[in-house]
Amino acid sequence: MELLIAEKITKKFEQDSVLENISFHVNKGEFLSILGPSGCGKTTLLRVLIGLLQPEKGKILLDGTDITCYPPDKRKMGIVFQNYALFENMTVLKNVEYALKICREYKSAAHQRALYMLEQVGLTEYAGKYPDELSGGQQQRVAIARTLALSPAVILLDEPMSALDAATRLSLREELKRIQKESGTTMIYITHDQEEAFAMSDRIMVMGGGAIHQMGTPQEILSSPADPYVQEFVIGNLNRKITSLMRFADS
Repeated sequence: MELLIAEKITKKFEQDSVLENISFHVNKGEFLSILGPSGCGKTTLLRVLIGLLQPEKGKILLDGTDITCYPPDKRKMGIVFQNYALFENMTVLKNVEYALKICREYKSAAHQRALYMLEQVGLTEYAGKYPDELSGGQQQRVAIARTLALSPAVILLDEPMSALDAATRLSLREELKRIQKESGTTMIYITHDQEEAFAMSDRIMVMGGGAIHQMGTPQEILSSPADPYVQEFVIGNLNRKITSLMRFADS
């Protein structure tokens, strides 16, 4: 079932078009990665979806409702940033509780729900610690728990693993996919990393120059790249990474 629909989204900064007639849909419970290099428009698209930017043209539908002009807090979406955006003066538990306490639906059970979410991301024993006492991967888990706690219809993740080391990225990648499957949450994942997108996604949207070059399953993109851009950026870079890993393993 189509949960989120973007229709002909156009976004300009001054006279420059960053997004031009972008149309796509995301199915309920799907993990969609938006894959592209820096400057391709993927983060701008995320900001339009969440309501931090307004498009010049187009509309956004969530579960059949036009939310194009809704403010971010009315869109039933959550976002996980690259830099975690945690409150440094609050414990891990308080960070997760914070949004729950100002939400009428969850206010009375904020403490219990926050503890439950920390259990889901494997951080129960860290509830009383502060963000600067945690590793980068643990801080990102707190950010994910805080976002999941409000049960958003869609979670947007903006390059959440780019600041982490390779081993932590791999561990968190597996954890995030597990959480997504168990919760049935719809996730849109912004990344420039081909390996990450192919390992996690049900479908991948390949972007370049403010346009969608291809959208399909990892298998479809690997077997039938739509154009030379997809062939080089996705397949070429992925092959180079695999070759590099094989050389490292042999050394």
